[in-house]
Amino acid sequence: MTMHGTPPPPGADAAVPTSSAPTDEGHLTRGAIGTGDLVFFVVAAAAPLTVIAGGAPLAIGMGGKATPFGYFVSGLLLMCFAAGFTAMSRYVRNAGAFYAYIGQGIGRPAGVGAAYVAILAYNMVEVGLLAGFGFFAETGIDSVFGFHMVWWAWSLIGLVAIGALGYLKVTLSAKVLGVALVLECLILLVLDGGIFADGGGPQGLDFTVFNPSHLGDSGVGGMFVLAIGAFVGFEATAIYAEEAKDPARSVPRATYIAVGFLGIFYAFSVWMVLNAYGSDNAQAVAQGEGGPDMVYTAAGHFVGQWASDTMHVLIITSAFAATLAFHNGAARYFYAMGREGLMPRKLATIDRRMESPVVAVVAQSALALIGVLVTIAVDADPYMITFLWTNATGILGVMAMQLLAALAVIGYFRKDRRGFPVWRVVVAPIVAAVGLGYMIYKVVDGFDMLTASGDSTNAALIVPIPVVFVIGVVVALSIRARQPERYAKLTTVDVERD
Repeated sequence: MTMHGTPPPPGADAAVPTSSAPTDEGHLTRGAIGTGDLVFFVVAAAAPLTVIAGGAPLAIGMGGKATPFGYFVSGLLLMCFAAGFTAMSRYVRNAGAFYAYIGQGIGRPAGVGAAYVAILAYNMVEVGLLAGFGFFAETGIDSVFGFHMVWWAWSLIGLVAIGALGYLKVTLSAKVLGVALVLECLILLVLDGGIFADGGGPQGLDFTVFNPSHLGDSGVGGMFVLAIGAFVGFEATAIYAEEAKDPARSVPRATYIAVGFLGIFYAFSVWMVLNAYGSDNAQAVAQGEGGPDMVYTAAGHFVGQWASDTMHVLIITSAFAATLAFHNGAARYFYAMGREGLMPRKLATIDRRMESPVVAVVAQSALALIGVLVTIAVDADPYMITFLWTNATGILGVMAMQLLAALAVIGYFRKDRRGFPVWRVVVAPIVAAVGLGYMIYKVVDGFDMLTASGDSTNAALIVPIPVVFVIGVVVALSIRARQPERYAKLTTVDVERD
């Protein structure tokens, strides 16, 4: 039974669930998304082919032999995070997921700060993915079909299509993402099977790469940005909780399926790529001139040129699907913040026919357009600059929110575990928080390896995260001082009674 207004655990300085209606008169589509749709949103946002063909060579170039285990460890860590995250999802449902979770478990100011970080992070990731989509379309279409069009033209075409799909009913986006996801996973499985059947390349299958000692090698900080980043978006299961069928079951189930699948799939696929070149030689290949194409080259060698050409095409749809998934997620954060009055309330406007956050979709599209136009204006490389730099900031921001959300789970259940075992709402979140804290340290310490830039550029990419968090905290405290009644109603959530 779903109730509005059930209080949070005793003693928590949490946002009080309220029944306050959205500022518009509509609402997001109720009960439209099932477990399968949620999995498609999450795994498509992760973009497996983009991760392996576009990101893994960079990760191998930085992490070397540590890379496959790095992806596996990232998956394990996020499974620990998911244990507490999904326990809390039974009680907290909000299109601004991290905002509501952190507000409930730590306090309203931290929740509002996290909301602003979420807006920054999701927009940065979407801008990077949109530029990446244009880059992959330009190079891929030219390579396979001999037709050349500049990257930004492809990005603008993609943006129009993404904006239209974001406006239409959310179930259509799920279908588009599902088709793209199945195709890209199939071609990767074909590549993995080809390398495995051949015995693993020049050195055979090297199992020593899963030795944890490799995680102490230099370069793992930058590698972990890409490894953790490969999972970014899995929290979308909670973002869509307001639109899910039976969210008490579908959200946890979809989260575990998605993170578990991605962890195993990534680790195995990266291991296969490493083996294709020999574990002792792969890092040098990744750092060389042919590094960006090493997955395509392996596909051509172990499977056939048709596989390489297919990958060149499907990485375009993969990047498109990921951009669409992040566009939808970011738009829902805008919607949630508009509904709460933390951003212009017009953002909470719902199109009654499509039941989609129409103004938020337009705002999100406009910001993505600005990102493309800025890249054009400064003549930046769409992949090495826009894609990598914006994703570096965005992924680090998401990692910071995950750390706070893990702590929020502990805070939310600290006085009443509500029937959950201690390992799920105490031990697992602690492990996740400690692990994420260590990874954030390693990422910041090795940021220069990811961006290939100096201290001033790296600082400019990192500093906005704590700055916007502090701005959010100040906004919340200002509301508390001037509008205590409004402050008490921050965070609109659904709470399900046991």
